Amino acid sequence: MESGEVNIQYNRWNDKVTHSVAASETSMNGVYNRLCTGQLGGVVKVAGSLAVIASMYIVGYLTGYYVHKC
Repeated sequence: MESGEVNIQYNRWNDKVTHSVAASETSMNGVYNRLCTGQLGGVVKVAGSLAVIASMYIVGYLTGYYVHKC
C-alpha cells in the first residue's frame, strides 16, 4: 500500500465493512488523538487561543502606534 492509501472492503452477505490504513496514517491519527482530544487537547486549544489573542493585541498595538505617531 502507498503512503496515505486506505483499502476498504464491503461484504454484502453479512454487512461487514473492513478497512486497512497505511502505517503513516495511523501514526498521524495517534498524534491527532493525543493533541486534539482529552485533557491535553483542551490545554492545547486554550494555549493556542491565548497565543492568537496575544498576537492580535501586539499587532493592534504596533499598528496604532505607527498610525497615530505624529
